[in-house]
Amino acid sequence: MAASRDKPFQMQTALAARHTVSGLNTSFCCAGMSFADYVAASREMLRRVHAALPQDLRERTVAGNAPFELIPDDDAARGRDGRWRRGVLLVHGLTDSPYLMRPLAEFFRQQGFRVMAALLPGHGTQPGDLLDVRWQAWADTVAWGAEQLGTEAEEIHLAGFSVGATLAVRHSLLDERVRGLFLFSPAFRVSFLAAWANLYKLYSWLSPAAPWLDVKPDDDPYKYESFAKNAAYQTHALIRDLNGRLKGREVNIPVFAAASADDATVDSHATLAFMARAQHALSRLVYYTTEAAQLPAGVPPGRVEPVSSVVPDQNIVGFSHLSLVLPPEDAHYGRNGDYSNCLHYFPGDMAKYAACRRNAPPLLQGEVTAEALRAGLMRRLTYNPHFCALESSMRQFIANLP
Repeated sequence: MAASRDKPFQMQTALAARHTVSGLNTSFCCAGMSFADYVAASREMLRRVHAALPQDLRERTVAGNAPFELIPDDDAARGRDGRWRRGVLLVHGLTDSPYLMRPLAEFFRQQGFRVMAALLPGHGTQPGDLLDVRWQAWADTVAWGAEQLGTEAEEIHLAGFSVGATLAVRHSLLDERVRGLFLFSPAFRVSFLAAWANLYKLYSWLSPAAPWLDVKPDDDPYKYESFAKNAAYQTHALIRDLNGRLKGREVNIPVFAAASADDATVDSHATLAFMARAQHALSRLVYYTTEAAQLPAGVPPGRVEPVSSVVPDQNIVGFSHLSLVLPPEDAHYGRNGDYSNCLHYFPGDMAKYAACRRNAPPLLQGEVTAEALRAGLMRRLTYNPHFCALESSMRQFIANLP
């Protein structure tokens, strides 16, 4: 998700064509297709939506937003029946795209997993496509992806970021073939205001801006910056459905999770509560916190790895919701990437917005909280300086899987 709990949503800029529904991407498109055909059909759809972009930017945008698949190099990763021994379906988060899952996908490929990464309906095209989408279309996409993966891999694993993690857990409760979960900044609880987000429909005729919580420049080709009220409501409805299914049940498959205590988009305490009920002995949580010496309550001590989210030599004062799944070397979101997330200043303080965008020193990096913003000029952190260590923890988790 894209919005902080620490500041109210505001109308920021005039509505534009991107805030309308494209008509191409609000439901799952491709039942009956192979995964390869689904990728091809999705890329063609994305080219149509982004046809007005210059060719080089259009192809980069299509490539970053499209679903994709990867195959291990080593045939030793195959099982007894010729299928790959393990497969993983990657599911991105709300307003995000498969681009954010690329580093994780390559990691899993190197570990011998057959990799498939889905594009959730409403995403990758234009923010207006989230006006009409329903969470059931996201769940349908995950269910279809798991079916496709099951034809090529003996074991199905699911890996999700934010809302993608919510969808992964939900599907694991419905599909006994799922053998493990990898969850990053999981969305198990969001602001209670999301439950009322769709009330705008009662008065939408008064203002074309009514369906929007936040309207931004949308300069990021791989993640919407504008935020539709329906997206918040659908997330709330999905979490409500998951909580109903979890009631009275334990999670008995291995779960690897990573979360930030500083997260201003989802409630990290809900992640701790979920991991406390993840009963499998192999389950592990990497927990980024400014108080790394203090173990979080609720999770058995042997199953949590606290990691400091303060990195003084990079001016990092905390880890954001967005930062966990991307390495510092990422060309777009990384330490020297071509994108800076400074939306918390737009348009209320355009001088700070401009300074943040040009990385004017001294620039802090972290989560968009009131405390962090008081500390000085700040860019929202979009990469994980400890990504290599996260990979090491995942590698150990995978090595111990049955």
